[in-house]
Amino acid sequence: MDEQTQIELESAAFRKLVEHLRQNTDLQNIDLMNLAGFCRNCLAKWYLAAAADNNIKMDNDTAREAIYGMPYAQWKEKYQK
Repeated sequence: MDEQTQIELESAAFRKLVEHLRQNTDLQNIDLMNLAGFCRNCLAKWYLAAAADNNIKMDNDTAREAIYGMPYAQWKEKYQK
């Protein structure tokens, strides 16, 4: 497999994971953290770090919104138990 194909597959898998987490709002971050060792906030931090690695200016709120699909405060109000 060439590198570009690998990048495309990894990107598709990441998008599918993010979509799955957006659709399964009953799955709380603390549960994810306890079971998997990462949560939506971790993904947002990794997204932010990837942006920085590529010299893309981004703040934490923008990275969180990319993962949560809405502003973090709104998600917390709506879904966090």
